[in-house]
Amino acid sequence: MNIVLDESNVCILNSGGPMSRTRTESVRLSLLGLDDGPIRCPLRLRLALWFGDDDPREIVTGLLEDRGLRVPDDLRDIIDLPPGPLLCRPLPDDCSRLNVATADPDEVLHQALLLGLCTAHRYDPQRPVLWTRASLGRALELYDPRGFYA
Repeated sequence: MNIVLDESNVCILNSGGPMSRTRTESVRLSLLGLDDGPIRCPLRLRLALWFGDDDPREIVTGLLEDRGLRVPDDLRDIIDLPPGPLLCRPLPDDCSRLNVATADPDEVLHQALLLGLCTAHRYDPQRPVLWTRASLGRALELYDPRGFYA
């Protein structure tokens, strides 16, 4: 059986048979964000930067150089990172984002570091920091799955 969630959280089930056996269900509940109970997957962070029409890589690289650092991985020495892997969920396109033009540069670099350690679905502190337009342009919620697997 294939289970797929589309961008509007509609679950499409296909048992491998003809299209007449395909079923669509709306998902109305998520384990993500639960802070208590036997299954927990609490929200830890929200990450979203707004660069306007500017190039995200140029902006964060400039902020990095202003701090006297050479490469994004150098930020690991001055920013505390969440210790283990986290699950990521995209935020809606119209979510509130931190405006990099007016924000504290340290907060921008903090979020940029974390976004560089994320894929669209997972944060991994052991991963190399990758600053691409795609990674810096993501808006994500990060959840701690340790209470789910306990």
